[in-house]
Amino acid sequence: MEFEFSADDLEGLTRVVVVGGPTGVGKTEFSLQLAEAVDGEIINVDSLQVYRHLDIGTDKVSEKARRRVPHHLVDILEPDEEFNAGQFKERATEAIEDITARGKRPLLVGGTGLYIRLLVHGLLDVPSPSDELREKYDRQAEEHGKDFLYRRLRQVDPDLAEEVHPNDLVRITRGLEVYDQTGKPLSVHQREHRFSTPNYHALKIVLARDREELYDRINRRVDQMIDEGLEEEYRRLVDEGWEPDLKPMKSIGYRQMGEYIFGELSREEAIRDIKRQTRRYAKQQLSWFRNEPQTHWARAPLLEDGKVPEAVVRDVKMFFEGGEPVLEWADVDPYKV
Repeated sequence: MEFEFSADDLEGLTRVVVVGGPTGVGKTEFSLQLAEAVDGEIINVDSLQVYRHLDIGTDKVSEKARRRVPHHLVDILEPDEEFNAGQFKERATEAIEDITARGKRPLLVGGTGLYIRLLVHGLLDVPSPSDELREKYDRQAEEHGKDFLYRRLRQVDPDLAEEVHPNDLVRITRGLEVYDQTGKPLSVHQREHRFSTPNYHALKIVLARDREELYDRINRRVDQMIDEGLEEEYRRLVDEGWEPDLKPMKSIGYRQMGEYIFGELSREEAIRDIKRQTRRYAKQQLSWFRNEPQTHWARAPLLEDGKVPEAVVRDVKMFFEGGEPVLEWADVDPYKV
């Protein structure tokens, strides 16, 4: 996808730095160090860390880290509250205005690529959700299973299906909905989308690791979540009255714990599936960021002796001060990770 705008279009826009990348790549520690080095504050760009009570399964940034660097859009909703890209855009815009008004620098950190794209470049001009179509898809999912809808998505929009998890009913039905409303795949709408003027002037840094290294980190992180009490966290959430069919309770990690606790999987099967689905999600994130325009890829952890290299700090400060960064450190080929 190309975004057609010139330097004149960017003139006068608020500058933001984006730190993106797949789950488990090491965004948290890098962004903390970078924020401290450039006098910045972090805006969470993770669609699950907005929810209170879900800490272990979302690998939520710790209280200690939040004392180091102010974080925005973390722990702002209860698990039964709706949150979507439009709401993220509204709240993130408010956070950016607040941060810049106090003379600080906004860093958008997370792996939800759709949120980044919509915040920086705007919303797609596609029809609004249809209650009639949503009810139809819900009936089909109940009668034939989610896989029935996913197979149809693969037929009408194979590019979108490649990026969507087969259990992500929200994105599956949205893809079908746009196709049924317009006769054109959502992925085509996205490719054809052009923006004459973006909302922000963004420096987008995407962290990457070799595939085997990333997958090993994911596997070890899942083991750590289990050791830290993911099962107990899920049981506590249910005991507190949060329904298992809530959207965040069906996310990777929590869904498998529920399937184990309610007898659908063994504990070992649940853990294996968490690892498998997390690796798959990381692969989808990499695919998304490869298609994200104007990104600069760097090898994680992008730290030297636990600190952000001076060349990176210099470039980020230069960008915030209105200059053009050199970016010699952003030397990763995204198609080789």
